[in-house]
Amino acid sequence: MAVRSASGSVAPRQPAGPELEFSVERVEPLRFAAVPTLGFGVRIEHVGGPPVRSITLNAQIRIAATRRPYDPDTQERLMELFGGREVWGRGLRSLPWTTAVGQVPAFDDSTVLELAVACTYDFEVAASKYLHALRDGEVPLELLFSGTVFYADEKGSLQVELVPWEKEAEFRMPVGVWRKMMDHYFPNSAWLRLRRDSFDRLYAYRSRNALPSWERTVDALLDEAEEN
Repeated sequence: MAVRSASGSVAPRQPAGPELEFSVERVEPLRFAAVPTLGFGVRIEHVGGPPVRSITLNAQIRIAATRRPYDPDTQERLMELFGGREVWGRGLRSLPWTTAVGQVPAFDDSTVLELAVACTYDFEVAASKYLHALRDGEVPLELLFSGTVFYADEKGSLQVELVPWEKEAEFRMPVGVWRKMMDHYFPNSAWLRLRRDSFDRLYAYRSRNALPSWERTVDALLDEAEEN
């Protein structure tokens, strides 16, 4: 709701709940997680308004791909996502990565939330293709926050307010963090998803040629393709 002043202009309503600011301080792989998981240290600052009782925080994470340079080799690895060099300027765009939810307990001035972000190595996902293609540098990220803030009013009654939609933070994640995590969970390996009928054909080829492993099976097919 807007408030009209004596001069007739309309001023936006000031939030009655806590005023919050967000930033990202660090990121590192979480140890002993069941799946590849990154822990983002999200600092939340209480810059005004009543004390915070708790927050249910949602974060949408996007890869701001236009905010870093790419050498020719990297551009070639990213051709499937953004097109060839002749259309690179038009095809390069931001990519949705993932979402995460965190619970924040009561705090006074500021606190740091360990936001756990589960990661997939599924190469059907555009973000996985992008991250795998990078060899060095940083991944420019945008974190868009939403959720619910619980606080007490002047009478001590519990109140609820939404996190304003414009709350966001930027962070540059070292590529080495991503690669270190995936090397830990999938050392010297990658995952491909096949349709069942394609897998059955591949399995039959392996059995027919008495190949001892899937790596030897794929290598044999690639060798045949190169010979032809």
